[in-house]
Amino acid sequence: MTERKPVESWLTDMDGVLVHEGLPVPGAPEFINRLRASGKPFLILTNNSIYTPRDLQARLTRMGFDVPESSIWTSALATAQFLSDQRPGGSAYVIGEAGLTTALHNAGYILSNMEPDYVVLGETRTYSFTAITTAIRLILDGARFICTNPDATGPSNEGVLPAVGSVAALISKATNVDPYFVGKPNPMMMRSALNTIGAHSETTAMIGDRMDTDVLCGLEAGLETILVLTGISTRNEIDRFPYRPSRVVDSVADLIDEV
Repeated sequence: MTERKPVESWLTDMDGVLVHEGLPVPGAPEFINRLRASGKPFLILTNNSIYTPRDLQARLTRMGFDVPESSIWTSALATAQFLSDQRPGGSAYVIGEAGLTTALHNAGYILSNMEPDYVVLGETRTYSFTAITTAIRLILDGARFICTNPDATGPSNEGVLPAVGSVAALISKATNVDPYFVGKPNPMMMRSALNTIGAHSETTAMIGDRMDTDVLCGLEAGLETILVLTGISTRNEIDRFPYRPSRVVDSVADLIDEV
């Protein structure tokens, strides 16, 4: 493999890397606080579109992380940026929470069920049959179908919940229209994050806990990929995939001295 340039910018997933089951991963606050002190550009990424960066900042602050709101990049923000680039000042019918609706409002989008340019599907804990039916009818009438992320399920205290990918499959079955997914593993998410902090792929590392999203996304965007073993993917699972991370570490705490 070609030797990479030293890491000057960092992208990191949140759940499974910095936070696990509602608690900070040991050493994770120190890693983020070291990044802040170093002045190196960084972003915390999440496919979850429910929360605004301000909501997530408050959650992380309570756990001991020193994170500015501007250092959090969600699939909702990436989706809003994508739509603004594609069709500035457009309109969208949205199924989702405040994280998504706020991002689209801030991007200059009108939220409407009257001949919208797009149907945008995001994460919510209260998927409505009425809203899904409206989305299906709008797509059949010509609205373009966009999803914040392809995750089929999400966690809860009671067990697995259906997520965006599962609801998207329902809508696709009814319309025969496949959505465009903006979030990981689409490298669009990485590219938009890099542009946000003015970073270059040759000198940026992506830290993640999932081979099928974080590592794949970083790889396709040309980043160094670092798999941590504090989340979903295990060391034994790595060889099952046709691609590999640049390296594997036990946790983000092992990277503190590299900043």
